[in-house]
Amino acid sequence: MTPAARGHLAMLAFSALVAGSFALGSMAAGHIAPAALNAPRFVLAAMIVGAGAAMTTGIPRSTWRAPWRYLLLGGAMGLYFVLMFEGLKTAPPVSAAAVFTLTPVMAGLAGYVMLRQITTPRMALALAIGAMGALWVIFRADLGALIAFEVGRGEVIYFWGCAAHAIYTPLVRLLNRGERPVAFSFGTMLAAAGLITLAGWSDIAATDWAALPGIVWITLIYTAVFATALTFVLLQYASLHLPSAKVMAYTYLTPSWVICWQVALGHPVPGGLMLAGIGLTVVALFLLLKDETAVLR
Repeated sequence: MTPAARGHLAMLAFSALVAGSFALGSMAAGHIAPAALNAPRFVLAAMIVGAGAAMTTGIPRSTWRAPWRYLLLGGAMGLYFVLMFEGLKTAPPVSAAAVFTLTPVMAGLAGYVMLRQITTPRMALALAIGAMGALWVIFRADLGALIAFEVGRGEVIYFWGCAAHAIYTPLVRLLNRGERPVAFSFGTMLAAAGLITLAGWSDIAATDWAALPGIVWITLIYTAVFATALTFVLLQYASLHLPSAKVMAYTYLTPSWVICWQVALGHPVPGGLMLAGIGLTVVALFLLLKDETAVLR
C-alpha cells in the first residue's frame, strides 16, 4: 500500500474508534467533570504510547526539539476533548457526532490559512453537502428549529471543541520536523495531560473516585486506549500523508458508526428523517475521497 492508502485506512479505523467515545461518553458525562475524566485518560494514553514507542522505534532526543510545539498541539487536542464531554452532558450522541462532521469544513479553512492547501470545487461541494447533512441531524430533522436556528447548548459547546480539532490537523504537518508519528503523539499526549491537569486540578481533587459508577471506568479505559492512544497515532500518520480536508473527511462516517454503537448498547435507531441527514454525510465522504488530479500545490 502507498503511504496515502495507509493514511485512508488509518482514518477509517479512526472514525470507528472515535464513535465509541460518543456512545460511552454520553453515558458517563453526567457522573464526572470533563477535566477529571480527561486528565487520567491522557496520562494513561501517554504511558501506553510511550511504552510502545520505547519498545519499537524508540524516542530519540531530537523529538524534544522546540517543546513548545507539543504545548500547542496538546492544548488544541485537550480543549477538544474537555469540551466534547462537557457538550455530551446535554447533547445526544448522534447530534454531537453530527457536530463533529462540521470539522472538515473548518479543517479545510485552517489548512488553507496555515499550509495554503487548496480546496478544489469537488471538495468544496462535498464539504457543503456534508455540512447540510450535519445541520439536519443537529436540529433533529426539525425544519422549524433549523429556520429559527434553535441549537442545543451541548452542541454549541462541542462546536468550539471541534474548531480546536480542526486547527490541530494542519498544525501537525506544520510543526512536525520529521519525528515519527508515535514519538510525536507521545509528546502531544504528555503536553495535553499536563495542561488538563493544571487547568482542572480543582475538579480532579473534588472527585470521589471510589464512588464512581462502572460506566465511568469503562469510558476512561476505552477513551484512553482506543479513542486516544490509538487514534492519536492514526491521526498523526494520516495528517502527514493526506490533505487536512481529506483527513477530516472521515468524520462524516462518525454518525453512522455512532448509530451502530447505540444499537449495540441497546438504544433505539434514530428516525428516518435524521437518517436522511446522515446519508448526506456519507455522500460527502465519497466525494471527498475521489482522487483529485488537478489539486494546486
